[in-house]
Amino acid sequence: MAIDNGKLQEEEASSVTRFYNIILGWDYKQLTKENERKNRKDSKENLNVVKNTYKDVDDYFETFEPLLFEEVKAQILQNQDGEEASVCKMRLVMECNEGEGFHFLLVTYEHEEDEYLAQNDLLLLSKEEVKGNSFPSSYGFAVVEHRQNNLLRLRMYLAEDIVQITTNTKSFRTKSFIQALSNMRSLITSSASPIDKRVFSLKLCGLSTIIREYIALRSVSSLPFKDLIFTAAEKSCGFGDEAWKISGPLNEFFNENLNKSQKEAIDVGLSRKSFVLIQGPPGTGKTQTILSILGAIMHATPARVQSKGTEHEVKRGIQMTIQEKYNHWGRASPWILGVNPRDAIMPEDGDDGFFPTSGNELKPEVVNASRKYRLRVLVCAPSNSALDEIVLRLLTTGLRDENAQTYTPKIVRIGLKAHHSVASVSLDHLVTQKRGSAIDKPKQGTTGTDIDSIRTAILEEAAIVFSTLSFSGSALLAKSNRGFDVVIIDEAAQAVEPATLIPLATRCKQVFLVGDPKQLPATVISTVAQDSGYGTSMFERLQKAGYPVKMLKTQYRMHPEIRSFPSKQFYEEALEDGSDIEAQTTRDWHRYRCFGPFCFFDIHDGKESQHPGATGSRVNLDEVEFVLLIYHRLVTLYPELKSSSQLAIISPYNYQVKTFKDRFKEMFGTEAEKVVDINTVDGFQVNILLSSQFNINCAHKQTKMH
Repeated sequence: MAIDNGKLQEEEASSVTRFYNIILGWDYKQLTKENERKNRKDSKENLNVVKNTYKDVDDYFETFEPLLFEEVKAQILQNQDGEEASVCKMRLVMECNEGEGFHFLLVTYEHEEDEYLAQNDLLLLSKEEVKGNSFPSSYGFAVVEHRQNNLLRLRMYLAEDIVQITTNTKSFRTKSFIQALSNMRSLITSSASPIDKRVFSLKLCGLSTIIREYIALRSVSSLPFKDLIFTAAEKSCGFGDEAWKISGPLNEFFNENLNKSQKEAIDVGLSRKSFVLIQGPPGTGKTQTILSILGAIMHATPARVQSKGTEHEVKRGIQMTIQEKYNHWGRASPWILGVNPRDAIMPEDGDDGFFPTSGNELKPEVVNASRKYRLRVLVCAPSNSALDEIVLRLLTTGLRDENAQTYTPKIVRIGLKAHHSVASVSLDHLVTQKRGSAIDKPKQGTTGTDIDSIRTAILEEAAIVFSTLSFSGSALLAKSNRGFDVVIIDEAAQAVEPATLIPLATRCKQVFLVGDPKQLPATVISTVAQDSGYGTSMFERLQKAGYPVKMLKTQYRMHPEIRSFPSKQFYEEALEDGSDIEAQTTRDWHRYRCFGPFCFFDIHDGKESQHPGATGSRVNLDEVEFVLLIYHRLVTLYPELKSSSQLAIISPYNYQVKTFKDRFKEMFGTEAEKVVDINTVDGFQVNILLSSQFNINCAHKQTKMH
């Protein structure tokens, strides 16, 4: 798959310049004033609401760009009053230059800040220290570009004709800061005291993710299926006109181990439609379906070819018995029956990619001639936890090849914060292995000294690459000469549309969006953007526009009483129970109505309030005390629950979770974490098992199913 990296880099550079021109030209005080006006009618009137379909790229871009910048504003202001507010740092300006319409500063930083500061972090730079409620008179935004010789390189945009966001008045802080920088340039080369060269910085937020979203948004016009994204008009195929098929043994395995709706989802994928939408309600085997899709598309071959408007079966050679094949291979390649000279020096640890790198005991991947159609796949998810769940499942269960045999494909998990359970296939771990192997075995022909080249080699070898949506737009993948044939996005309904666009820029031919719009929506900080529909995922928008969705209908997790409510409320009673699911999920305490599989308690006298130190977070003390009583009664009746970690308390709000944890610590001391799991809805979304836990769901006021 040929990709013009030069052109892509030019487009990306242009997008980054435009992004910085806008962001770095804002006035922080003006942002705070806008935020204080709760109604924000002026902004809402200037914003387009997200629609189901769009006329063209201009219509699309004019809707999403302003909403994305509203989200940037909210991120900048998010922690100004919270517990995570930054500390003001003093720095010395060692160099100050202008170029490309920007100011570039080299400033000092302490090595202890390596974990604190990162590329694309946004700073508020000022001549005076920010203390408490005081605010400097001379200031400006700066973004961290990179570290250079123990210095930070910062980019600023301080044009004197900057116009404010919602007014026609010019920014007076700009002139004062430009004058300060001008004076500083003359002092840097002189013997001026450090005091004259100092500035103060306050970290506001990181912009890496939203910059990648903006770059992807700007590149949407170059996507091969842009018309489908704009209009939601279904197109038949993404790889050509022919559907693909899987081998008899693999098809038989799927028929025996998957339910009807899961098998239908695989069949839709094999039709090679450009976009495949799969809705996976809770407990319907969504991850298993993704693994099955991976096995299917990686071992499928074209079923038919088109010739002058008539379909013909693919011509195949004479089918031989296995013994005949062995005899034929032996005559054609005598070394097959002996030792291939090339294999005589094969590395024992399999760093040539022949053996799996997962460390499990699954059979190694053996690439044979029938794999010539094998595709390269990128698997993404909005969060690290959701991504690692898929990686771990693949390492645990493997995939099925064309003979329905279990094997582990060559995979790599890129990005940050990989869970320790999947560290064996993380890029950093594989690089370390490669470097060690190269040092120990120099005669193998691999120097291994260039980390970038090793990373590239590992990515090139991988059949499946796993990445968060954000990291799929990193320079690491952009440097690769190979794109991806297929992109699979899990939890696609939990991502804003610009985030979903990031992996699509790999110029893939087919996209699987897997998720459930009836569960958790995308996280949007800006209320203005949220009210305009920015939280609507691409999955949900296409579904509303009439694009066909294949829904998984058989659930294997919930007691039928739990399944009944969401099935009626959200899925038009389409959910079905797996065989024997009621017996598997029934517990002794269900005999009590208050401890049944599904129960509501109306605490109508409970007072809910917003915590002053936690922006947007709420607390309900009456609810906390009620849950404590419920818990105490339950473990009194069933003491085995007290130490089995089968109890969970869930709340939508961080501060309510903190309050629960504090109260349980008062009751049980340091053992509190062992007797009950307490977390937010987001925190539980990946690993909560409704079939085996008693859940106290403190829902407050929620509009979607949680």
